[in-house]
Amino acid sequence: MLQLRLITPADRTEDVTALLDGTVGTTNLIVLRGAACEPAGDVVSCDVAREAADELLDELREFGIDGDGSITLQDIAVSLSERVQRAEHAVPGDPADAVLWESLTEVTQEESTLSFTYLAFLAVATMIAACGVVLDNAILIVGAMAVGPEFGPLAGVSTALVQRSPRQAGRSLLALVVGFAAAMALTAGFALLMDAAGMFEEPMLERERPETSFIWQPDPVSFVVAFLAGIAGTLSLTSAKSGALVGVAISVTTVPSAANAAVAIAYGSTTQAQGSGQQLLTNLGGIILAGVLTLLVQKFFWARAKRRERALMEEGAGHGQ
Repeated sequence: MLQLRLITPADRTEDVTALLDGTVGTTNLIVLRGAACEPAGDVVSCDVAREAADELLDELREFGIDGDGSITLQDIAVSLSERVQRAEHAVPGDPADAVLWESLTEVTQEESTLSFTYLAFLAVATMIAACGVVLDNAILIVGAMAVGPEFGPLAGVSTALVQRSPRQAGRSLLALVVGFAAAMALTAGFALLMDAAGMFEEPMLERERPETSFIWQPDPVSFVVAFLAGIAGTLSLTSAKSGALVGVAISVTTVPSAANAAVAIAYGSTTQAQGSGQQLLTNLGGIILAGVLTLLVQKFFWARAKRRERALMEEGAGHGQ
């Protein structure tokens, strides 16, 4: 269940409460007249089943509440109420299958911001991966994958393409391109600094590396793994099962590929730089394609379920008459 809190202009409160009261899957409706100060208005809140929330948000925006008032939606960790259970059961479908497009857009926008923190995480992750590829240490590679924040912009691109939002797509692509370019440049400098300190040597990169050589040797399996990881990551975002993102983070070699390319460029190894670049592009493309297709499938089946629900409700109303 989700908790919906609204600040509504007084002249629209009756219409809003009627909408909430008549929506299947809502309960615990509360109206506080004149309780809001900024913006001024009434405070209306209720609990709503996740499956009903997306359509309800669209209808509330038609009232202009997002412009003249406020709409806040948040998860409810625990709710001990038989009314809540009945409201959940009244809505067809499973909560895990429901996509909250407004929430998904907001999350991916936040994760796609080209901020200092984002750049710092990506650069640090790439440097850790650089240590992993030079030392042929798989543990460091896994650690670097988990630290990397690149899935946010990747999900942002997928969401923007499905939602047909060029601005969001451009913003996410900017975060990816600038982020990886900056991280690779810093990592190349880091590699040269480690070389000057005697901790890195060019022969360490060119030797046989059984644990990490796959990073600069792309093959069809690389695309398959990236595609599957993209599906899992997208599902984890849309179903609010964010724990699965950890698995996604350590499934694809985006950050390690960027790191190997950066070290290879620093040492002038054209072969490894090209191979790593191909691996990076393969993984990025696979994740974005998987994200787009997963969201389109979810959108199709959820819309189909909603149409079936409306048909059943209209049929029941007809029999009632």
